[in-house]
Amino acid sequence: MATVKSSSAGLMVVPLSLVFAMTSRILPLPHELFVLNPDWTALFLIYWTIAIPDRVGVGTAWLTGLFVDTLTGRMLGQHALAYSVIAYVSLRLYRRLRLYPLPQQSLWILLLLLISQFLILWTQNIKNMSVLNWTYWLPSFTGALAWPAVLMTLRRIRRHFSIF
Repeated sequence: MATVKSSSAGLMVVPLSLVFAMTSRILPLPHELFVLNPDWTALFLIYWTIAIPDRVGVGTAWLTGLFVDTLTGRMLGQHALAYSVIAYVSLRLYRRLRLYPLPQQSLWILLLLLISQFLILWTQNIKNMSVLNWTYWLPSFTGALAWPAVLMTLRRIRRHFSIF
C-alpha cells in the first residue's frame, strides 16, 4: 500500500477524524443503541494523544470538548473539562500505554472513560440536572470494548498519511 506524503492531507486527518467522532456521537439511534453508544470523541482523543503527543494534547482536548458541548447542547465546559483531564492523564501515561497489550490498554481506556463520565456527571450535579441509573455507565464499557477497533483503524489511517 502506498503512503500519502502530502503534509497538507496529513494535517487534516486529526481534525477530520474528530469531526467524524463528534458526528458519530449525535447520530439518531434507537434508545436501546443510544445507551450503548460510546464516547467516540473521547476514544479518538485518547488515541491521538497517545499516538502523537507532541501535536494533540490538553488544548486540543479542551477545544474539542467545547465543540461537543455546543453540539450536544450541554452546559458549556462539561466535555471540555472531562476531555482535557483524560488528555492530561493520557499524556502522562502515553509511553506506558503504547507498550501494553490490547486487553490491558482496554482496561486503561475503561478507566479514562469512567473518569470522563464521572466528571460530566459531577458538573451536571452542580446544577442538579442529573438523573442517574446504571445505564449511564454503559458507554464506558462499550468504549473499552471498541478500543481495539479504534486503535487499529486510526493507526492504519495515521500510517497511510505518514503522521508521526
